[in-house]
Amino acid sequence: MTDVAVVGAGSWGTALAMHLGRVGHAVRLWVREPELFASLVERRVNAMFLPAIPLPASVTPYASFGEALPGAHLVVLAVPSHVTRAVLREAARFVEPSATIVSGTKGLEGATLMRMSEVAAEELGNGRPIAVLSGPSFALEVARGLPTAVSVACADLGAATAVQQEFRARYFRLYATTDVVGVEIGAALKNVIAIAAGTLEGLGLGQNVLAALITRGLVEMSRLAAAAGGRRETLAGLSGLGDLVLTCTGSLSRNRRVGIELGRGRALPEILADTNMVAEGVLTTGAALALGARYGVELPIAAQMAEVLAGRKKPLAAVEDLMLRPQRSEVDGG
Repeated sequence: MTDVAVVGAGSWGTALAMHLGRVGHAVRLWVREPELFASLVERRVNAMFLPAIPLPASVTPYASFGEALPGAHLVVLAVPSHVTRAVLREAARFVEPSATIVSGTKGLEGATLMRMSEVAAEELGNGRPIAVLSGPSFALEVARGLPTAVSVACADLGAATAVQQEFRARYFRLYATTDVVGVEIGAALKNVIAIAAGTLEGLGLGQNVLAALITRGLVEMSRLAAAAGGRRETLAGLSGLGDLVLTCTGSLSRNRRVGIELGRGRALPEILADTNMVAEGVLTTGAALALGARYGVELPIAAQMAEVLAGRKKPLAAVEDLMLRPQRSEVDGG
């Protein structure tokens, strides 16, 4: 089995480390926070993000890249999008030249509008395979070994196939694709739509409008992905529609929870102060709009969410503005 390093010990990084350890890999889990590292070493439980689920014996926490990365031929990235570049810059000199990189981070870099695989290529060099893992996958359920199916995307289909083999378990199934752009755009945009979905729930506006939002949200995701060079059909798969439905409706969705609280009238800073997890959709909304402007793609749902997140518009007013947009053909219009 391959020596694996997982960079990031939040809920998703810890869940992936647990999964990879269960399937037989020797896993080194890099932990940034000193208190969390001490807890993982002493108690073998991530009390901050995944309480009551012990680490397998095959997972070893490390506090330094110099211990976690050398000798690892599979490096899994699972840190928030806004710190990905800084973490990779610090880690780069310890990453094996032959290592395959797997990005599990969903988002866009705010300053550059780059996808996470692009950030990884820039910081680690283009000479190594960089795959993207995405799909409907709550960390808690993966940590518990519940059935999950995801996409793995890589320009090198052979590398994607290799990642399939390294991650596969009887409860964890992967579908390979070469459409890295489509997978990453879907992963980023679905979080924005999920905040909007939660806002509708917080407002108590019913199921009809939620179904409409998910459907039209998928249109926004597909348009932007296609404009950026992805394939529309990718957005109908696990990393698009699948992840969108889960994140918009699932009780474990942190982006949906942020939206619910917005719909109930709470301000964003107050909501974020109450959670120790990152809601990527908050960070992605502005970057998505900027990327849409770059490609000339209109993103009406994302635009309304940006107004709500900034406190410039009340949630109900944003819904009304969406409903009162000019009516047009569903296929040809916006």
